[in-house]
Amino acid sequence: MKRVITYGTFDLLHSGHINILRRAKEQGDYLIVAISTDEFNALKGKKAYYTFEQRKMILEAIRYVDLVIPENTWEQKIEDVQKYDVDVFVMGDDWEGKFDFLKDYCEVVYLPRTVGISTTKIKKDLKEVAGKK
Repeated sequence: MKRVITYGTFDLLHSGHINILRRAKEQGDYLIVAISTDEFNALKGKKAYYTFEQRKMILEAIRYVDLVIPENTWEQKIEDVQKYDVDVFVMGDDWEGKFDFLKDYCEVVYLPRTVGISTTKIKKDLKEVAGKK
């Protein structure tokens, strides 16, 4: 069995998220998704709309996802790859090169992002709509 892992916040789920999850699953047989905890997001200066538990529940309902685990720190990736016997690490190409240190432990694949959609764009668009009311 070929195991794949990816990481993210996965807040305000959109078609770009589904695309990366589908394409990550195509890299193997079993997809593990590590999602940033609320505490880790706070350390990164981010605030998700949905709580960790809500985001976890949403991701667990997606057919491409086999397991959802918490991401608590930037440094846990090597440990996760080893603990879950991961063969392929997948991230969006906006992170290109940032995780090449994992090549000593598994294959590293950077997938193209879905053009025209992002959580940041959704939040910006919603703010603009709210401002016009």
